[in-house]
Amino acid sequence: MTCELSITLMPEDENNQAEINSKIRQALDQKKIPVNGQKITPVFIKKSIDARHTQIKLVMRYKIYIGEDPEDLENIALNWKKADGSRSVVIVGCGPAGLYAAFKLFEAGIKPVIIERGNATSPRTFDIQKLTEDGILDENSNFCFGSGGAGTFSDGKLYTRSNKRGDIYKIYRIFVEFGANPNILTDAHPHIGTDKLPGIIDRMEKKIVELGGEIHFNSLCTDLITEKNPADGTLKAVGVKVQNLTDKKEREILADSIILATGHSAAGIYKMVSKIAPSALEAKTFAVGVRVEHPRSIIDSIQFHGQQMHAAAEYRLTTQVEDRGVYSFCMCPGGYVVPCATTKDQIVVNGMSSSGRNSQWSNAAIVVERRPEDIPEEFKIQAEKDGCAALAGLYWRTWLENLTFKNGKGQFAPAQRLTDFIEGRDSKDLPVTSYKPGVVASRLDKWLPEDIRKRLQWGFKDFNRTMKGFVCPEAVLIASETRTSTPVRILRNKETLECTAIKNLYPCGEGSGYSGGIGSSAMDGERVAAAIIEVLKNGGR
Repeated sequence: MTCELSITLMPEDENNQAEINSKIRQALDQKKIPVNGQKITPVFIKKSIDARHTQIKLVMRYKIYIGEDPEDLENIALNWKKADGSRSVVIVGCGPAGLYAAFKLFEAGIKPVIIERGNATSPRTFDIQKLTEDGILDENSNFCFGSGGAGTFSDGKLYTRSNKRGDIYKIYRIFVEFGANPNILTDAHPHIGTDKLPGIIDRMEKKIVELGGEIHFNSLCTDLITEKNPADGTLKAVGVKVQNLTDKKEREILADSIILATGHSAAGIYKMVSKIAPSALEAKTFAVGVRVEHPRSIIDSIQFHGQQMHAAAEYRLTTQVEDRGVYSFCMCPGGYVVPCATTKDQIVVNGMSSSGRNSQWSNAAIVVERRPEDIPEEFKIQAEKDGCAALAGLYWRTWLENLTFKNGKGQFAPAQRLTDFIEGRDSKDLPVTSYKPGVVASRLDKWLPEDIRKRLQWGFKDFNRTMKGFVCPEAVLIASETRTSTPVRILRNKETLECTAIKNLYPCGEGSGYSGGIGSSAMDGERVAAAIIEVLKNGGR
């Protein structure tokens, strides 16, 4: 017999096994769960901190095995087979969705052929270094593009609420297989850290090749190869056109199926699909705003009520302002703000943390919900002229990123003290920030779109009521955060997961508009690969 239960402990009792056992027995008695003298084996699942009141407490969740031996999460079977090459699937994009799709295909011995515009892990590290230290952006290999996708160098948070989409523990287990700390199997908010992920992704790359797969780095997918059914006019994807970014040579790669796992920063993919089948795209709600950065000590003091804790404090904030959500996103305790532009005329910011979450700052995106009807008319008109109305939000997002660049200096991002932003005044100076290459003082309150600016100002005031001291002179806003999710969805069949307008094409991960973050994208990659396996197993294609 098994059950799950939670107990509450004082921080000093976290490792007091006698107190833990006593609390577990009390909880079993309260729930009237019969033990009948059988052996009780508690297995720790998750820990969270309850800091809602003056006295901080730990909430510990356990799976209790009564008269049974516990299962071993670390030894979930990984049944990979070497690909024999008789069947192949092209995967465009080497982020979490693409990587996990590849490993799922190996379960059926199907060969994945991954096309990635950015660099492999090791050389990509130097591309990131040039960007952060010298402000030199490689438009094809950066924080967004390259092996492992955006997550490799921008955090490694694994927490997801989308557990029904797949086996999240299997996702974690595969990360552990390649070197992640096993504590991600049990942490309430599992996190690998950007200092650990490159090595993990590098080992994943090597394993894919060892199992018979291919990875083509510095290779840009420029087009789909399609066939039209003369009977009904339906389109079918049969391959991709690829340009090698080193020698500029182009070639075609044919495959049994095509997975698009390109992430939401690959604007060119949406335009490519729109030219082939504009009906495959629809506009969706997304969010834009700024990064707010505080000295970590301020956030820790607010959340832990002045008490000393080993962990850096987290927060999650949300409110409604004029019928639109304003909320925190991708909170990075003890983290850094990083540059995530993908073209040289943009400034885009994001957040990351190392595994120790031990920097002197904490930051989060504070963003405003943006619905398709909120997009200014000029961008809708342009999208209509280009033959795909769904692209209007993408065009507006690009405009905002260009506007941010104009108010910065190279990759030096525009910034303003939070108190000055709310009060509408110049920042005479700026606090020291974690953001590299650096920041320049700018009146965000003047040039951010008015509907975004007003909602942010009111949102921050609301957040200060929830977290008194959140609005303070030491806090700085860094613009702009625009890549929380995609403004465009590539439509797919709910049952088959195939693109509704192009057969044999499988949109996947964040770029498809059906997932967000490492965990849910990885699960989506597995789901799509499983759907392809089922088709090929039954003699399809």
